Amino acid sequence: MFSSIIADFKIIFERDPAARNWLEVLLCYPGLQALLLHRFSHWLYNLGLPLIPRLLSHFGRFFTGVEIHPGATIGKGVFIDHGMGVVIGETAILGDYCLIYQGVTLGGTGKEKGKRHPTLGENVVVGAGAKVLGNILIGNEVRIGAGSVVLKDVPSDCTVVGIPGRVVYRAGAKVDPLDHSNLPDSEAKVIRTLLDHEAALRDRIEQLEKQVSELQKQSLEARYIK
Repeated sequence: MFSSIIADFKIIFERDPAARNWLEVLLCYPGLQALLLHRFSHWLYNLGLPLIPRLLSHFGRFFTGVEIHPGATIGKGVFIDHGMGVVIGETAILGDYCLIYQGVTLGGTGKEKGKRHPTLGENVVVGAGAKVLGNILIGNEVRIGAGSVVLKDVPSDCTVVGIPGRVVYRAGAKVDPLDHSNLPDSEAKVIRTLLDHEAALRDRIEQLEKQVSELQKQSLEARYIK
């Protein structure tokens, strides 16, 4: 547990340029505070202690705005940036060095029993306001765009955007995990394709109209000659 806490602390300085000193990070980063409290409550939860782990989780939600069920399994070096409105369900699993922005929900889709929350691989980035729902698997090095809703498994090394989430592969391109502006816009690509197709059809119609006009002209000339 202590090695995970140290990794949680160090990763903030690597990923947040606003982090200036250890005291400021310890006192002013609710994501770190929520994780520290969760690691203790998760330890008590695994011991089978009733009520107290959930009570600690409730206090953590009140003071930090981050709700993490004590049953959730969270790897080392996880960074919850800002954190307000983050919800992580009971059976959710987060791999090492995940980056979670504010407003993210790792939740279920109904009243099913057993494993009902998502599993995130290592180095996964979940953008602000994104919802990852159900017992699905998110592979390693996946980036989920802000506001996306993911309901299906996502393979490793790709990006998901939109509602519902659509996968866009990023083969061979190393991307800064903080660079949200570099997310591909799949909807814009579809619209651009439709516009190009419409322009091609318009050109084709104009060509056909010219051909028809030429044929009509030739037909009238042939009549006058007769």
